[in-house]
Amino acid sequence: MSEDRKALVRRGWEEVVNDKNLDTLEEGYAPDFVWHEPDQDIRGYEQGKQFYSTFFEAFPDVSITVDDVLAEGDQVVCRYTIRGTHQGEKEDFGPPTGRQIVLEGITIHRFEGDKIVETWERYDNLRVLQQLGLVPEQ
Repeated sequence: MSEDRKALVRRGWEEVVNDKNLDTLEEGYAPDFVWHEPDQDIRGYEQGKQFYSTFFEAFPDVSITVDDVLAEGDQVVCRYTIRGTHQGEKEDFGPPTGRQIVLEGITIHRFEGDKIVETWERYDNLRVLQQLGLVPEQ
């Protein structure tokens, strides 16, 4: 079962981000999932799709590389790298800068059966803001 879960996590990241296929969320996640972002909780399909749509508008060329996927018990851990160019204006990211970002992150997905019910997301928000020139580098 852990190999199926690992494949689902990898496919989910690649199809949602690289293919911009938001319907993939409904294949991998339970309807009432909770997704713990560093600065907010996202609940359910509609909030998840809105979160991704906002990011896609700001970074229309965004892509992800899944670097590692590990499984233990009911959890799957994924290490990834996201790259994109800031081309769209969104409140969180300000006016388009044309700058490229590289965001490295780790996500822990908890499964119940064959669906993800809870996700913990960790990445460096400060580094992204620095790459965009919105916060000075130290």
